[in-house]
Amino acid sequence: MQATTTIFRADQVGSLLRTDVIKEARLQKAAGKITAEQLRAIEDKEIARIMEKQKEIGLKAVTDGEFRRAWWHFDFLEGLTGVEGYWSGNGIQFQQQQTKSRAIKVKSKLDFESHPMLEDFKYLHQVAGDHVAKFTIPSPSMLHFRGEIDSTVYPDEEEFFDDLAQAYKKGIKAFYDAGCRYLQLDDTAWAYLCSEEQKEQLRAKGKNPDFLVKMYLDMLNKAVADRPDDLKITMHICRGNFRSTWISSGGYEPVAEPLFGHLNIDGFFLEYDNDRSGGFEPLRFVNRSDLNIVLGLITSKHGELEDKDLIKRRIEEASKYVDINQLCLSPQCGFASTEEGNLLTEEEQWDKLRYVVEISREIWK
Repeated sequence: MQATTTIFRADQVGSLLRTDVIKEARLQKAAGKITAEQLRAIEDKEIARIMEKQKEIGLKAVTDGEFRRAWWHFDFLEGLTGVEGYWSGNGIQFQQQQTKSRAIKVKSKLDFESHPMLEDFKYLHQVAGDHVAKFTIPSPSMLHFRGEIDSTVYPDEEEFFDDLAQAYKKGIKAFYDAGCRYLQLDDTAWAYLCSEEQKEQLRAKGKNPDFLVKMYLDMLNKAVADRPDDLKITMHICRGNFRSTWISSGGYEPVAEPLFGHLNIDGFFLEYDNDRSGGFEPLRFVNRSDLNIVLGLITSKHGELEDKDLIKRRIEEASKYVDINQLCLSPQCGFASTEEGNLLTEEEQWDKLRYVVEISREIWK
């Protein structure tokens, strides 16, 4: 098992483009032509194949590409006790794109019990071999941020946050007991809290962004508290990733001090692939030598490879704020946050990940 001190200089956020085999199998399952067991067998085979590809490229931490999911967040959240998914009237609006109309609601007290993704991780762990099996789940903040909460179940919002933290704490232990030593929390809420436009929309809905910063930070720290020393927990902060489009803009400055200075995790995956991401100055709030910053300088939204010298210069610029030995490199996001995937080919996806490994080997020799 890899301990929290392990640093993966070349890393990835997690999701990968669904293969044609997976897409066709899902259509067949929806049409009643194959069973759930047959679909899972097909998924097993494709996951094993793409994990071998990750190993071949040189990645040390491998994922299942989220191949069993339709969404990066809803599939997991619907597996929590007390949460129910449903088809709503509207999808999530991105720039010139809108997702399918899935939504979630909290209909009873929250808990983490026999979650189906524990079996998903066990297969990933089995196939990973001597590589690290990295598993990705949505941050608990996402249930509050995206979910509809029944006020008769939780009239007291603080009770909701306490129960949510405890459910995730149980979940983290369950994944650890199943063999997980590298768990990533994916979160778009913190990126929204960096955007003045998105904060205005939150206020219009009666939500106080400053209150959310405090509650999310406290709740996250409760969820990850007392975890084993050899469990690595990171967070990916995302500005939206659907069909190569996005939602929010803004640098990390508005949330940098609470996040980088007070969230008790082992690393952050930060999107830095374009001007919407702002500069590296907010990294000055990193106040721990054991906190890793994974710079998402390689975009997952298109297939063209970035200029290698430019990437190296940007890493050097970031090292003015954080010791270069705490820095790592990855794509800015996954390649398929939803099953539809971004607008690039599978081979372009592998080229991007191969490029991350190549550049990282040249910098951290």
